Amino acid sequence: MSSATDILARKPKNIAIETNPKHELNVVDAELPEQGPDDCLVHVRATGICGSDVHFWKTGGIGDSVIRGDLGLGHESSGIVIKTGSNVKRLKVGDRVALECGIPCSKPTCEFCRTGRYNGCPNIIFYSSPPVNGTLRRYHVHPEAWLHLLPDSISYEEGALLEPLSVALAGIERSGLLLGDPLVICGAGPIGMVSLLAANAAGAAPIVITDIDQNRLAMAKSLVPRVRTVIIQQNTDAKENAKQIKHALGQEAKLVLECTGVESSIHAAIYASRFGGSVFIIGVGKDFQEVPFMHASFREIDIRFQFRYHETYPKAIMLVSEGLIDLKPLVTHRFTLEQAKEAFEAASTPASKAVKVQLLDD
Repeated sequence: MSSATDILARKPKNIAIETNPKHELNVVDAELPEQGPDDCLVHVRATGICGSDVHFWKTGGIGDSVIRGDLGLGHESSGIVIKTGSNVKRLKVGDRVALECGIPCSKPTCEFCRTGRYNGCPNIIFYSSPPVNGTLRRYHVHPEAWLHLLPDSISYEEGALLEPLSVALAGIERSGLLLGDPLVICGAGPIGMVSLLAANAAGAAPIVITDIDQNRLAMAKSLVPRVRTVIIQQNTDAKENAKQIKHALGQEAKLVLECTGVESSIHAAIYASRFGGSVFIIGVGKDFQEVPFMHASFREIDIRFQFRYHETYPKAIMLVSEGLIDLKPLVTHRFTLEQAKEAFEAASTPASKAVKVQLLDD
């Protein structure tokens, strides 16, 4: 096991990937961070490119989170501890860890932290959410309390995928999915794929997954052979797409997990739902959207939303280590930190047929 001194001597540059209000994507040599007494210095070994990273780069903001200066991207990361602060007791140098990137205030006066819903903490720091730099860099300082020890059976690539899996698990749990519930998943991107894996492990049946890309649907079928797939025609009426979804499902959906945030897809999800069903929106979309209001009202369809996750990493680690969820096939493209521009092009170009793009640093 190399010491921190050896690693830093071999790789002294803290390569980081940033964007800015000009929508540039830059590979920079960032300052080497110093950890505090409760922190660990982590050599980040794997980081996935999230749709939000691409969104920040391309559009400069998501909702109220707006880029006003240089911003380091990335929040799907795992790595190895190479240095510890004086108060760090649980972790040691050489430990392999997954980074949970939402750091709440944890004050007893904060209702959200006190009740365990820390993703709603108004003072939360989330790495890669403006103006806080992300973890898509070689070296990153992280609080020990929000580092999760990885067992030997989980690779760095899988450790980085625990973040999107956390999003899926939060959606599954909050939606109240039960064994034998007929389910539709809209969108076979990374979140749709991990939602499929989680829903399959939870016993949803039958399951339909939709997408505009036949290649992604084929990959979904390879992950969960029993899933039923529906190709969405982009210029087709949402009611017609919903008709195709219900035909594939064999019934109306009790639950729809909407993983795209696209308005037309949300409409199809609502039209595909049964009376008293639920549409659970996980995807990120436009700030303001229209919905088929009276249809949802007359059918008592619940439309709900999700903001990140809480208390999911331990469960995600357990599900992967026990073999209930296999994340390995999701990584389709791998790049070095120096190849960040090529990586982001692959992640944002449909022709690349990427599901999850990761940047690796050995």
